[in-house]
Amino acid sequence: MTQCKVQSDECKVQNVGEGTGMATTRVENDALEDRLLEFASRCGKVVDALPDTRMGRHVAGQLVRCGTSAAPNYAEACAAESRADFIHKLRIALKELHESRVWLKLCVKSQLLPSSRLVPLKDECTQLVNILGKSIVTAKSNGTKRNRTPQQE
Repeated sequence: MTQCKVQSDECKVQNVGEGTGMATTRVENDALEDRLLEFASRCGKVVDALPDTRMGRHVAGQLVRCGTSAAPNYAEACAAESRADFIHKLRIALKELHESRVWLKLCVKSQLLPSSRLVPLKDECTQLVNILGKSIVTAKSNGTKRNRTPQQE
């Protein structure tokens, strides 16, 4: 166990994901999962605010699915059985965030909701995309480094 400085000096966390390419702690995993859950909740509020029109209902159905699926897919990645499984599940979460971002942009383009209401959510989505994208790159990189023989380095 290692010490961390999150919320209190007494907090102890375990390194998780050893062997999966995920060199983070439970606290970091929980923080990202919380952000993904908050994103899902905010997407749900956007869905509820969409107009009851053919376009509004279509976008609502799509956004409720992709906007709420990144968090459970990330949780599955955290429980991955191998590095390949971890990367695969993170990629699924990343794809769902990419799709969510497109639906949020369409809400503005179609004038379903005002841009000012969606900018913070689109920004959070972009940040989450960047975090998961970097995590995938890091996991792949860690796997490549570990699989090299001393002659290859």
